[in-house]
Amino acid sequence: MAAAEPAVPALPSGGGAGAPSGTVPVLFCFSVFARPSVVPHGAGYELLIQKFLSLYGDQIDMHRKFVVQLFAEEWGQYVDLPKGFAVSERCKVRLVPLQIQLRGFTGRFILLKSKNKRCILGTTPPPFFLVEKPLTTLGNLTPSSTVFFCCDMQERFRPAIKYFGDIISVGQRLLQGARILGIPVIVTEQYPKGLGSTVQEIDLTGVKLVLPKTKFSMVLPEVEAALAEIPGVRSVVLFGVETHVCIQQTALELVGRGIKVHIVADATSSRSMMDRMFALERLARTGIIVTTSEAVLLQLVADKDHPKFKEIQNLIKASAPESGLLSKV
Repeated sequence: MAAAEPAVPALPSGGGAGAPSGTVPVLFCFSVFARPSVVPHGAGYELLIQKFLSLYGDQIDMHRKFVVQLFAEEWGQYVDLPKGFAVSERCKVRLVPLQIQLRGFTGRFILLKSKNKRCILGTTPPPFFLVEKPLTTLGNLTPSSTVFFCCDMQERFRPAIKYFGDIISVGQRLLQGARILGIPVIVTEQYPKGLGSTVQEIDLTGVKLVLPKTKFSMVLPEVEAALAEIPGVRSVVLFGVETHVCIQQTALELVGRGIKVHIVADATSSRSMMDRMFALERLARTGIIVTTSEAVLLQLVADKDHPKFKEIQNLIKASAPESGLLSKV
């Protein structure tokens, strides 16, 4: 039996005070941002795309494929924009970058407004079509567009996490590098009442936010608000524990919000090496950058003439501990 086409989700009614006649208030969300605007009553997919471009054009990577999603109150989450959708009442939409694999070809796809291009996925609302483009994840890092995420490096994990001493050492090295380069740092602690605070070896001087949590992912409303206060954030350098739980779920949520994620392999671990290594492999397959602490720090300075190069060089003179990674290569 063919699946029924999804109905347009029910949304809160109301026109919004001050909205011009014939228009409907819409909240346009992209990455960690949310901007209210209005569109004409009956506006469809193409007009929503144009509005996203007008609001966020300088932040949207035009070489990526995006999908527009609509917040459905009945489900309590975003759903793909239904075919033939037209704005008739107040609603919330978001633009989500997407990577897909198709018939053995792994790549990104771009939206082109052209009737001469082949439509790869028939569900894409016209007149936008998907065109194959080779996948290129450059993974560039610059201090001005990067934030460090330190995830749940807590005392009660010490006896359970493989190579925890090595992970602490490398994590501290990364935080020192962040202070030298002026990079904001966000720290979370998983249920600190039961699992303790961040270990004493990790110096939290100058971090932007230390936040307790129960959710596995670090992507909490307070974290999103903190990111929104930092202009031009494009990349997150992520490290901590556990690789296959909090690190993995944080990375996937960030990618879903259009942020490029670099996971520091020598600064993240799990109770099980099997879980750790399979998680790193899975994350790498999604296009997330799996890298090392030294690679991150040198990429951030980029040039031996960088004014902070000598300080970063002093951090990495002694090689970082391999934390069990080499035995699994």
